[in-house]
Parts: sequence; C-alpha cells; structure tokens
Amino acid sequence: MTYCEKNDLTLYLRARYGECDAQNVVFNARYADYADIAATEYLRALIGDYSNLQAANYENQVVSLNIDWKRSAVFDDVLALKVHTSHVGNTSFQFTVDCTKKDNGQWLQVAQMRITYVMVTTPNYEKCQIPALLKEAFAKPFSRVVDQAG
Repeated sequence: MTYCEKNDLTLYLRARYGECDAQNVVFNARYADYADIAATEYLRALIGDYSNLQAANYENQVVSLNIDWKRSAVFDDVLALKVHTSHVGNTSFQFTVDCTKKDNGQWLQVAQMRITYVMVTTPNYEKCQIPALLKEAFAKPFSRVVDQAG
C-alpha cells in the first residue's frame, strides 16, 4: 500500500518535573507516553477526531512499540516529537516518532520510537483491512506543528 512520505506533524512538549527521576532525567517509560501523545495528534491531523474512526466501527491497537535512546532529556527541556508514517501494510501501519531537544542552539536526537498498530473492527475487535478513511489520509501530503510546550 502506498503512503505519502511528505506528511508529518511536529509536537512540542516540555519535560515536566513529574516525568523525571531523582536525577532530573526523563524516566524511560515516559517516552512511551510521549510517543502515544504525538501519535494521537498525528492521527488527529490525518483523520480529524478519533471518533470518526470509531463511528465507522474501527479502532487501532498497538502491537509493537520500540524505543531507541541516543541521549537524555532532562526537566524543563523542550522536546520536538516529529511523527510520520513509516509503513503501511494491509491490516497494520507504523508511525515513527523522532524525539529531539535543543541544546546550544541545535536540535539533537534524544530517542526514536516506532509504533505499529493493527486495525480491528468494533465491537468484536477482530483484525481487519485498513479502512478507506485511513488509506486516503495516508496518501495526502500535509505538515503541521502543534505546540504544547507553553
């Protein structure tokens, strides 16, 4: 299945105190939260409200989440989470989330997360083909910035 390689969303978040460990470093499990928040905003940019998918009797479920770390983020860092579609199959798709932070005027990679979703029908939650609503959205170019860093 084809998808547009020119669709992306950049979400800016600030690392909050409660997301950090005793050394003021963002706790590793928070990156899964960051990936989910960024993917949700990206999906919103693709199809509008998630309820549009649910109204058509579809949902997506995470079947894989991989995180590779390059450096630490610390309390009060502004993080840029850039999301794009990296794979579309028949029943599943993958988003890649590149997490960077600004340090001495340049953006440095903190982590990369890859989230694989499988499509299911509701209410029985059986695996199914990716619906036209998503196929069409994956094929359209767009670029969006969402700033939640304050």
